[in-house]
Amino acid sequence: MIPPRASSAGIITVDDKPNSFFERGGAWVVIQFLLLTAVIVLGVAFHGDWMRVPTIATGALLFILGGYFGIAGVIVLGGNRTAYPRPRAGSELVQRGIYARVRHPLYTSLMLASFGWALMWQSGYSLIAALALMPFFRAKAGIEERWLREKYPDYADYAKRVPRLIPKIGPASEVCL
Repeated sequence: MIPPRASSAGIITVDDKPNSFFERGGAWVVIQFLLLTAVIVLGVAFHGDWMRVPTIATGALLFILGGYFGIAGVIVLGGNRTAYPRPRAGSELVQRGIYARVRHPLYTSLMLASFGWALMWQSGYSLIAALALMPFFRAKAGIEERWLREKYPDYADYAKRVPRLIPKIGPASEVCL
């Protein structure tokens, strides 16, 4: 809960918009940045021998799939998107498009792309960093969902219908943006 503030007119108000970096979940953003940087740098610095074409092809496929989830999520989320786990003031609960299949497509995107990157570079160290993203995003999604439940009364029903990180698979017409 955000503490009451005194306005310039001397009126006490409760501000529903967190102001500090940490109130908005900034520590989660920093840790995410560090983990993703580790995936990228470790892949390049400690790459494999380039002779395992099936591994590289699988990595490329995962990377492209991650790109799809990311682009679909950004398009549908629009102005509601923020790097912070706390929802923006004045935002809406998005339940259409890719968000009808998975509650956190941007996290799914980053995990798939990170695994793909590690496989394309054939880097065990990068793969370990990518694996660390799984519990991280699960925990970050849990914190974010607590704030989403506080802000949106419909979120509990949405969470019952739609999986958190692994999407529902169905007819292609229902997955489109």
